[in-house]
Amino acid sequence: MGSAAPATGPGLKGEVLLIAFPGPHNEEWVTELKAAHPDLEVRWVTHSIASPPESFPPEIYADVTLLAGFWPIPAAAVPKLRYVQLFSAGADRWIDSDLYKNPKITFCTANGAHAPQIAEWVIGNWLMATHHFLPWAAAQKEAKGTRITNFASDSPGLRMGILGYGAIGRHAARLGQALGMEVYAHTRSEKATPESRKDDSYCVAGTGDPDGLIPTKWFHGSSKTAVNDFLSQDLDLLVLSLPLTKESHHILSAEQFEILSKKKTFVANIARGQHIDTDALLVALREGKIRGAALDVTDPEPLPEGHELFTAPNVFITPHISWQSAHLGDRLQKIVSTNLEKLGKGEALINLMNREHHY
Repeated sequence: MGSAAPATGPGLKGEVLLIAFPGPHNEEWVTELKAAHPDLEVRWVTHSIASPPESFPPEIYADVTLLAGFWPIPAAAVPKLRYVQLFSAGADRWIDSDLYKNPKITFCTANGAHAPQIAEWVIGNWLMATHHFLPWAAAQKEAKGTRITNFASDSPGLRMGILGYGAIGRHAARLGQALGMEVYAHTRSEKATPESRKDDSYCVAGTGDPDGLIPTKWFHGSSKTAVNDFLSQDLDLLVLSLPLTKESHHILSAEQFEILSKKKTFVANIARGQHIDTDALLVALREGKIRGAALDVTDPEPLPEGHELFTAPNVFITPHISWQSAHLGDRLQKIVSTNLEKLGKGEALINLMNREHHY
């Protein structure tokens, strides 16, 4: 089931846009929206990104037809809603929402807005591990000039595997290729033709792989057999950048870490913590089955104080912050503004959500 087709134009007369954003009111952007769409009413509410917003006053919801935000709002409060622009790349927060289940409401994602900074987080962690930056930093703090005997490992000729070749995966591929790495891609559905490998979602200029030309080999399929076949390809670096679905829950567990142990693959997870069986990951780290792991997401999340992952060997953890960037707000605004213009003209939207796959 794809997302509903938007109603046709002309203009946005009578439309009410509610922007629910974890940041201060952006008067400049709101002024630009009103200048571009004089008949559009724009409302702004600020809330924390860490949890669903508390219920807003009834007048905030009244007659809202368009929503831009991270979290679901009460369906009963917005009976006229017809369009939702997510500020996230996926919809896992929305799956149980009655709004999400309504086929008459169009959903679009912010796919592409987070790709540059998250891909840089992946490559930064890869370089930090392969060039031993953390041991050097620790030695510096102790005011020691002791040499670290392990040689660095550079990247030319190594193989990067990307599980989930969306906007983030595509820019990680671009950066990996720039380091001289060979890239293998895995997607849920087959991408057998050049046209099927293209991605027409939002893309920051000069980033990503919109034409799907970087991978030297493509894999597909959501079955365990298909995933295991991909993991068996002697990967030096594995990037998890796929949406969380029932099929992808614990896509890496004991069996998969055993496969990765052949090459002692380094694992970077910037998707969702539930993609990895935490107990199996702990065993893999402690027994040296994998070279290491970089985790921006964990299960549970946030990690409770004293959790075993904090002290596991060769793991670097950040608290789901790889998406943060000083430029993110501008990119989200660009996506919203582009789709509002297209809504007003009755044109096809960018980043239209496929609600069967939740991305």
